Amino acid sequence: MQSPRITSLLSTLSAEALADFWAGTTTPLIEPAPGGDVLVTFLWQGEATSTRAYWGYEIPLARVPGTDLWHGSRTMSPRVRTIYCLTHDGAETSPPDESGTGPSHVDLANPLRLYFPADPADPDDRDGWLSVLELPDAPPEPWTAPRAGVPAGELTDVVLPGAALGGPRPVTVYRPAGTPAEGLPVLVVFDGYLAQHVLRIPTILDNLIAEGRIPPTVALFVGSFEKTRSDDLSPTRPIHEFVEHELVPWARTQLGAGHERRANVIAGVSRGGLAAAYVGLCAHEMFGAVIAQSGSFWWPEPAHGEPGWLTRQITRYPRADVRFYLDVGTWETTAGPGGAPDQVTVVRQMRDALRGHGYPVDYTEYEGGHDYVNWRRTFADGLLALHR
Repeated sequence: MQSPRITSLLSTLSAEALADFWAGTTTPLIEPAPGGDVLVTFLWQGEATSTRAYWGYEIPLARVPGTDLWHGSRTMSPRVRTIYCLTHDGAETSPPDESGTGPSHVDLANPLRLYFPADPADPDDRDGWLSVLELPDAPPEPWTAPRAGVPAGELTDVVLPGAALGGPRPVTVYRPAGTPAEGLPVLVVFDGYLAQHVLRIPTILDNLIAEGRIPPTVALFVGSFEKTRSDDLSPTRPIHEFVEHELVPWARTQLGAGHERRANVIAGVSRGGLAAAYVGLCAHEMFGAVIAQSGSFWWPEPAHGEPGWLTRQITRYPRADVRFYLDVGTWETTAGPGGAPDQVTVVRQMRDALRGHGYPVDYTEYEGGHDYVNWRRTFADGLLALHR
C-alpha cells in the first residue's frame, strides 16, 4: 500500500513540487488505513545505494527515480510506540549523535528522539540516539516525567567488590525523598545506568511513591559493562552469588533495607530480565517478586546448548513464593541469536511454564518492539501489578 501523499506527489513530480513537499512535511507520514490501522511512511532525502528504517524491524525504502527522495510504508496499529533510525548500505549500529548524517542516523524530520547517554563508568560505552515513532493511540505514560511538587529521591553512587563477577561493579542507590532507608524493601534493577537515564525509573518511583501507589522503596541500580554484560547477566552462578551474598547483604547492613523478603523485587530488561527471573527463582528467600521485560529466555543460543534452559528448570524444583510480571512486544518476532526462537515465543513459553507450576504471573503484550521507549512505560505497570 502506497501513501496517498506520495502518490499525489508522484503524479505532479517536479523540482518545485519536491521542494514544497519537504517544506511542509514532518516524518514519518501517518495516514488512515483500512480496519482502523494507520499507514506509516518513512522518508529520507539523500544519496545511498540502499536505505531502510531499522531497529529490531526493517522497512526498506525505495528511491523515486530521478530524485533523491526515498520512501517506504507499512500498515501498523495506531497504538504503536517504538524506536528506529535510518541506515544506509547495510549499517546496523545505532546513531552516535543527532546530526542526521552518517551510515546510521536519526530521522531529522521527526522531532521525537531518545538519547542513550554513555555510562561514564564504562570506557567501552558511547552515546546513542534513536528516533521515536509514536502513533496517535499509543498508551499514555503517566509516571515517566517529573511532576511539580513531587520531591526527587536521593541518588548515591557506590562500588561493590563484585567478587563473584570477577571485579568491581558500580551500584547507584536510590533513597525515596523524606523517608529513611531503614526498614524499607529493596528493588534491584540490572543495567542500572540505562535504567536510571533512559527508563527513568527514579522518576517513576518518585511519582508512584508520592501518590501512594507503591510503598517507599530503596532501589539498587546495578551497573553493567559492555564487555562483560552478556556473561554477567547469564542465568549462571556468578550473578546469583553476587546478588545473594554481596548486594542484598550490603543493603541490609549498610542501609537497613531489604529485610522483608516478600516486599523485595528484582527487575531487568532483555538479558537483565533473564537474569532477574533466574535470581528471583534461585534466591527466593530474598525476593518476593520479579519484573522481567522482554526477557531473553531463548538463552543459550543454539551453538552453546538447547535454547530455553531457564524455562525448562521451572518444573524441576518446588514452587517458591514469588510473583512475576512479564511483558514482550508484539513486534519481537525476529529469530534470536544464532537462530534461537524469537522473543515473543520464548516469553510466552516462560509465562506458561510459570503458570503451569503455580506461580502468579501478570503478563502483557504491548504494540512495539524490543526497546526502552516501551519498557519505560510498562515498568510502572509491572510495579503496580506486583503491589495490587
